[in-house]
Amino acid sequence: MLVSQVEAEHIGTIKIIHLRRPHAKNAISRQMVRELGDEIEEVHRETCDNGTSTRALIIASAVDNVFCGGADLKERATMSLADTRSFLSALRNVLYRLSTLPVPTIACVSGAALGGGLELALACHLRVFAQNATVGLPETRLAIIPGAGGTYRLPQIVGTSRALDMILTGRRVHGDEALTMGLCHRLVAADQETRSNSGAQRLSSLDAGIDLARQISSGGPVAVRATLGMLAGAQDAAENAAYEAVLNTEDRNEGLQAFLEKRVPVYQGR
Repeated sequence: MLVSQVEAEHIGTIKIIHLRRPHAKNAISRQMVRELGDEIEEVHRETCDNGTSTRALIIASAVDNVFCGGADLKERATMSLADTRSFLSALRNVLYRLSTLPVPTIACVSGAALGGGLELALACHLRVFAQNATVGLPETRLAIIPGAGGTYRLPQIVGTSRALDMILTGRRVHGDEALTMGLCHRLVAADQETRSNSGAQRLSSLDAGIDLARQISSGGPVAVRATLGMLAGAQDAAENAAYEAVLNTEDRNEGLQAFLEKRVPVYQGR
């Protein structure tokens, strides 16, 4: 990851975390979970100490045409069930801590945000999409379920009906539809010149995210924190239990193996 800062309104700075695993489409690995967690905890510690340095946090990609491709399934294939549970527990905790930060958090999504990548964006307070953004929760196609907040954060944002459609089919949603369903708060339009330029769209979405963060930070810091505190909450216990039910199934193993072998999985319902 890369971490940078820009000035906020009045006082403090806007912290930007740039995901940077170009060879793996920014897939979420153990190392990424640790590094992301460290950055989030630093903001939590700062605010607990009544610090006002970080006024907003932005999560973006340093890689063209992808925000985050989800969990690193190649790494996952080397994990035992105990390792997988430990990884999921760590990821859930990081996203929970992200969702409860007392400063505004903004995901700037350009390119693909799939599985855990979309769940990362859902854990942020606000989402800015580039025109080329493509998001989805394809887990049921791998015989598992979204396991890092997708089953409850997505319906809270788009409603139960739309969330069921996305999760049960695993289909991908593009920028225009995402805006219509309320999945993103800002959609950065692309003109003819930038429509085929994924790098330009990535930078445009980041600029829009920074502009949004500055708009928010023009308000009173205490008032913004108080507002976010009133809206904080989590509902992950039910999702964790449901994920546990599919974790040790033959279908789950078949889905992972089929992904690695680049073939269509054959599920037996057990």
